[in-house]
Parts: sequence; structure tokens; C-alpha cells
Amino acid sequence: MLTIHAAHESYVISDLEIDAFHAIDASVVQTASLDSPEARAIARVADALMVTIQPVDAELINSLERCQIIARVGTGLDAIDILAATARGIWVTSVPDYAVDEVSTHAIALLLNHARRLPKMIASVAAGAWYDAAAIEPAPRLAGQILGLIGYGRIGRAVAAKARGLGLQVIVYDPFIELNAAQETVTQIDLDALLASADFISLHAPLTESSRHIINAAALEKMKPNAYLINTARGELIDEGALLDAVQHGRIAGAALDVLTVEPPPLDFPLLKDERITITPHAGWYSEAAKLDVRVKAIDDVVRVLTGKAPRSPVNKPVGV
Repeated sequence: MLTIHAAHESYVISDLEIDAFHAIDASVVQTASLDSPEARAIARVADALMVTIQPVDAELINSLERCQIIARVGTGLDAIDILAATARGIWVTSVPDYAVDEVSTHAIALLLNHARRLPKMIASVAAGAWYDAAAIEPAPRLAGQILGLIGYGRIGRAVAAKARGLGLQVIVYDPFIELNAAQETVTQIDLDALLASADFISLHAPLTESSRHIINAAALEKMKPNAYLINTARGELIDEGALLDAVQHGRIAGAALDVLTVEPPPLDFPLLKDERITITPHAGWYSEAAKLDVRVKAIDDVVRVLTGKAPRSPVNKPVGV
């Protein structure tokens, strides 16, 4: 009998998991986290782990006696010690393509929300002022403005396609790719040039040691005073204290964040208090289709590994495999 350990209280085991794993003679155990001694004892003898945002550190990985795969039910991998898993002969998988449309659309929605001054318009009408110039003006024409993308993977490319449809010029910074200028409709430039040129900057980079706080006080100083920052990637890409200071002192126009360093934030979180900063609850990924897609694909990789096949979406090559 195989055991699948599905951690996190927000990930409720459904018939999808039960039916798929029953077919390979596996049972499923769920815990709210991987922190407690009880949860770690269950994980230690599991044949597979399915996790969402729980840290899976080297200490836990090195305690696993039977685990063949750690399946991230999502995209970000910063919480999993991939090197430790690789050394232990454990596959690590993710689902990198499940919410490309949703996240890219959310980024564009946040951009349009600011560009068309929607919050102020809605508030002024609700307050009885049908046309309040102070709530609307200035509102430059969107077409022709510059969108800078930091990170140009699947989601960044989807954002670029949608932005071009709105008439935006798109510039890109991504040190891990080299674009073919003859084939692309975006311009690849260095980070400093992007910061200085863009009217909107949208973050689509993974969280690594090199990208942590890529938007810090120094970066914010290089941005235009009318620039607007959008983050639907990882909260730790931004130094949130430096961002608040830049907005409050008019060095940039504002920001829209779907991700934060601490989620959920405390009620006294300073960024919640400034109307120039819009915060949504890490919901950019969500649609009914994406919710189903991510589970189906994560389950499929677990079933494949536990039945002797290679996963479809590996992020490592385990030692000895």
C-alpha cells in the first residue's frame, strides 16, 4: 500500500485524488502543514508528498524513508530544497503552465485599473459626484505607453501579447533568455534601462537569491515618477518598506500587488493604508479551470512516478534515477 501525503488545509482531498490513487493501490493522508511532529512522522514513511506553499527543507527531505516524488501543486519552487531532493533521489515536479492565462489577465487588469483611474471614479460616483475631475485627471492615453516586464517566461509572454493588443510598447529584462530580435515584437534591454523607461513595470520572475528584492530602494529611485509597479509573481521580489517610502514620497505613482512577503498581511500592514497601492489576495491564478488543471497535472505526475514512469513536468534529475 502506497501513501500519498497531501499537505495544507486549503488543499482539500477530493475524489480526483482518491480515485486516481486508488487505481494504483495508494491511500491518501492529509495534514494542515509539515511543521508538527505528527505531520513529519507521516511524511517520513510516505511514498510521495503533494504540497502547495509549505516549506520542504533539507532536514525534512533527509528524513524521508520512501519518498519518490515531491509534487508542487502550483508553480513556485522557492520553498522546496531541490538540491537536497536531488541528492536523495527524489523527483521534484511543478505545474508551470496551469494558470498562464489567469495570471497574465490579472496583471493586465491591475494595469488597466490604474490606467483608467477606476477606483477613484467608482468612489466619486458612489459619493454623489458624477464627474469629479480630481478623480479622473490626469489620465494619459494608454496606447503608446511603455510596459516593462521583468521576467519573460510563459506568463511574461502572455502579458506581452495582451499588452500589445492594447497598444502598449513592451520592453523586457530577463538575464536567462536571449531573444531573437527578428522574431520578437518586444525589445530586450538591461534592468537599469527598463526601470528608467517604463510607465508600467510588471514582475514575472521566479524567486531566487538573485531576484529577492530586485525592486529595492535603489531600483525605485531609477523609476519614473509616473511609473506604476505590478507584482503577480512573488512578494519577496519587492522590498515592501522601500516601496511604501517611494509611493509616499512621490517617487513612483503607485503599485498593485497580488502577492506579499507575508500572506495574509496583518490588519495594520502599512501598504493597506495607502490608496495608491492596490492589493488583491493572491488570487491572480484563480479560475475554476485553473483550479482543476493544477490538481489533475500534479496528480498525474505522482501516479507516473509511483508506477515507474518519468514525470511530465520535472524540475530536477534525481541522483540514481
